Amino acid sequence: MKRDYMLYNQTIEGLYALRLPAMANELATQREQASYQALSFEERLGLLVDKELTERENRRLQRYLKQAKLRDAAVVEDIDFHRNRGIERAQILSLAEAGWVKNHHNIIVVGPTGVGKTYLGCALANAAIRRGYSALYLRAPRMLDDLAIARVDGRLQ
Repeated sequence: MKRDYMLYNQTIEGLYALRLPAMANELATQREQASYQALSFEERLGLLVDKELTERENRRLQRYLKQAKLRDAAVVEDIDFHRNRGIERAQILSLAEAGWVKNHHNIIVVGPTGVGKTYLGCALANAAIRRGYSALYLRAPRMLDDLAIARVDGRLQ
């Protein structure tokens, strides 16, 4: 029994050393719950790997959302297409697939005050982030200032 405990501790320490904390936590859960004992080695290992992958994806998503500095927690599914704002459902849903990012394009949302430009921009950025891309929300004056500074510093040609 003592040998099993020592091996278990070494395994947990090894998982942390390999930067696999979710696998270490899941292994502890599996050890504590008898229901896991009926599973095969491959099934249990698969659960450990799935847990680590899920946790990493969640951390990446949270990091990208924080870095994006989105003003609204907007999602494309909540956009109201019934109001006459000149946006087409098919076009927005196509943009939400983030093909524009893959093609190295940007989106600039323009329109009169109060039509939902910020919400739409944040919703499209959120959709891109959920597809694995990073994003940054900037208002036009800030973006133009940043571009001017980058040009002066020689970081932009």
